[in-house]
Amino acid sequence: MIPKRAVKGMTLKMLPFADAASEGLPLSQLLRLSLFQISVGMAAVMLLGTLNRVMIVELSVPAIIVATMIAIPVLIAPFRALLGFKSDNYRSAIGWKRVPYLWFGSLWQFGGLAIMPMALLVLAGDTEIDAGVLGEIAAALAFLLTGLGMHMTQTAGLALAADRASEETRAKVVSLLYVMYLLGMGVSAVIIGTMLKDYSSLLLVQVVQGAAVVTLVLNVIALWKQEKLSPMSAEARARPQPHFREAWADLTANKDVVRLVVTIFLGTIAFNMQDVLLEPYGGEILGLSVSATTLLTAMWAGGALAGFGLAAHWLSKGIDPHRMGGRGVITGIAAFSAVLLAAPLSSPALFYAGAALIGLGGGLFAVATLTAAMTLDVSGAAGRGLALGVWGAAQATGAGLSIFIGGATRDLVNTAANSGFLGGVLQAPSIGYSVVYQIEIILLFITLIALGPLVRTKGIDTQNPRRLELTDFPT
Repeated sequence: MIPKRAVKGMTLKMLPFADAASEGLPLSQLLRLSLFQISVGMAAVMLLGTLNRVMIVELSVPAIIVATMIAIPVLIAPFRALLGFKSDNYRSAIGWKRVPYLWFGSLWQFGGLAIMPMALLVLAGDTEIDAGVLGEIAAALAFLLTGLGMHMTQTAGLALAADRASEETRAKVVSLLYVMYLLGMGVSAVIIGTMLKDYSSLLLVQVVQGAAVVTLVLNVIALWKQEKLSPMSAEARARPQPHFREAWADLTANKDVVRLVVTIFLGTIAFNMQDVLLEPYGGEILGLSVSATTLLTAMWAGGALAGFGLAAHWLSKGIDPHRMGGRGVITGIAAFSAVLLAAPLSSPALFYAGAALIGLGGGLFAVATLTAAMTLDVSGAAGRGLALGVWGAAQATGAGLSIFIGGATRDLVNTAANSGFLGGVLQAPSIGYSVVYQIEIILLFITLIALGPLVRTKGIDTQNPRRLELTDFPT
């Protein structure tokens, strides 16, 4: 007969993140709470994967307009720090801080996805009357609502999970939530790609609005009875709110912080310029179907998940996070080289491998810079939350700008090539995409130069290994 202790140990080993549960946050409630990450991952697939390819290839919307629309929710992301701060200090009679932000974030995310397919069809001119500029306004509103809802839901959800977890399990809890986000992206990419295999306008409406309904259902299940009522007195609600000015001055006095922010900004631009172009590149240049190109998001998510595991292993061995970030950048250089060579070699396999390596390199870079931000030597009024807010703002701003720059560069180069301005040799349809990927490779080399001074010359410290603790992961 097997001893009970052996059975318990076997169960913990077989069930991932089982040790993330605590008395304040049992495993059943933790898994239910993590459903909001599935909805956010699904929305990310719709915005950054499926819809940009459909708009460019099937609906023939100019890439610069598509890039502008997709950049809208990303550029809102710097306000995540403000949203998190507001939820930290929210004053209510019943004491709820996170649930109101989760609820209204879910409503905005639902509303954006609900009106999005109709707005896109109007934008593409698929209407009985000429809607003119109303198409652009409707599409921008749909992306704005979806993006704001995603950021509010995720920020409040992660904060609620951190509130309920114990000090010992908080890192594991938020790590689980990040993994659920990647799994949500991967699974959603496969499901949405399969459903859109035989594309039609009606099917697009059904899939996107179905995703809106699923979003609301998942988020309501996730937030149900997750935050306890804690009534506040009138005196507590009347206390003045804290300010950021002094903390910001203390944080930016550290020169390493400024260099780290510049590195994050450059690296994020380099890794994300392809976001709006990767699937159209596969469809237009390599002739892949909507279903086949949507699987690229699953490949990216799988690579990012592998990068997360590899980062956890290296950090447990005591590697300097800046050095690990350099490895992510080098992986990105190899990834974009593979994507660049996929067109002349007519190799979809090389294209898929490049997409997976982009996820791997980007995941390593993101986790490395996050760990560096968490271990910053802050003083005075500055704290770890402010440092992570700066990390999120730099990353999100870089991502939003890079998406717009990538789409605009592709359009401008293709226009110049088709007009004969670049010569007869460079009139291939792939020239615009190739220029963007080459710019990304150059930016990754510049990121290595910026990162260099931050790398500790002592190398790996095996005596004091670091643990990967994504307590306040802002994505």
